[in-house]
Amino acid sequence: MIEVICNDRLGKKVRVKCNPDDTVKDLKLLIAAQTGTKPEKIVLKKWYTIYKDHITLEDYEIHDGMNLE
Repeated sequence: MIEVICNDRLGKKVRVKCNPDDTVKDLKLLIAAQTGTKPEKIVLKKWYTIYKDHITLEDYEIHDGMNLE
């Protein structure tokens, strides 16, 4: 299990625990369950890289304690 910290740029930070073999879409569903927003509206990015839904977190090299926006 890894813990990913997501920042929504409005002051909220959400901590989500997931597996490294989960897809980005699975991570979006977990974030949506905690924040109450729709998963279709969530866009995960790091700097200028926008993460695609069908690729696993392992492939993007997202590790424990990593921050996403």
